[in-house]
Amino acid sequence: MSLDDLADDVEARYADLGDDLTVSLDRETRNELAMLSAALEPDDEDELVRRAVHMLFQSAVETGNLDFHLRSAYECTYDEYLTGMTFDEMTGADQFPQAQQKDDRRYQF
Repeated sequence: MSLDDLADDVEARYADLGDDLTVSLDRETRNELAMLSAALEPDDEDELVRRAVHMLFQSAVETGNLDFHLRSAYECTYDEYLTGMTFDEMTGADQFPQAQQKDDRRYQF
């Protein structure tokens, strides 16, 4: 898979999510949500869920967990996704012959 595949998958999943999302809660999650709701007093519990998604995303980015999974599945990182080009494309490394490639022109004058 590639950077283009990732962009296509993100767009498709974004469209599939829509504006509303119904989530079933297990007992532990329901208890934790109730505790957070009592302590933080949000306007509604949806706000806490939105915050939780933001925090999970930020944590995944900062720890490198997101990059690990993206590299495993799509052979790119989150930074590459944001820029729309791979690291090799950014640095120009994909424009020059690599050491493992046979380059007969190397010693020609």
